[in-house]
Amino acid sequence: MSSSTRRGALRAGTVLVTAAVAALALATPALAHVTATPQTAEQGGYAVIALRVPTESETAGTVALQVTLPADHPITSVRTTPRPGWTATLAKAPLDPPVERHGRMITEAVRSVTWTADPGVRIGPGEFAEFPLSLGPMPTDTDQLLLPAVQTYDDGEVVAWDQPPMADGSEPERPAPSVTLTPPAEEAAAAPAAAGTTDTTARWLGGGGLLVGALGVGVGAGAVLRSRRTTGATR
Repeated sequence: MSSSTRRGALRAGTVLVTAAVAALALATPALAHVTATPQTAEQGGYAVIALRVPTESETAGTVALQVTLPADHPITSVRTTPRPGWTATLAKAPLDPPVERHGRMITEAVRSVTWTADPGVRIGPGEFAEFPLSLGPMPTDTDQLLLPAVQTYDDGEVVAWDQPPMADGSEPERPAPSVTLTPPAEEAAAAPAAAGTTDTTARWLGGGGLLVGALGVGVGAGAVLRSRRTTGATR
């Protein structure tokens, strides 16, 4: 291999390594977002959604998390679960108009949940924690539930994870945790069943058409044969 060829190969390798390092550097922050898990739930149903909170800082720890629930798609049942070393505070707001649930009118709903660490407790560097919420009924008039979050560190830094998805489908710098809402299971099952029924009917009709066509061909062929016999007999 000539020296120029070796230099070309070395330069190509260097470019590939640099590109790979850059890609990893860009991908790393995405792994540290505050996210919601699971990422899907049924419209109209109840679900336990956990806010997964990683600590990005190399020196500070997370000591508080606040999550805001949507005002335009109110969730009337919001429950927390005890988490050792943390205190959960629920803030409510009036509903206008009120919402009827199970025969009673609900005039207010939880708008935000804040978890605050007890003294000496934190989510340290390189660690993460999950904060579960029992939510329901899920909205039926949207296919996405946004849960903007604010993360507070013990050095005073505050990070807002509250940006909605970009119009072009790309991810913003500080995306809000989100849950994709899907139609209820019975509705999702009904669509394929209806499609299957239609497909079966089409197959029967198609098969019937072929049968009728075949019978027509047979009748036509028989008529031709009879005509030939009659002509032969006349001759």
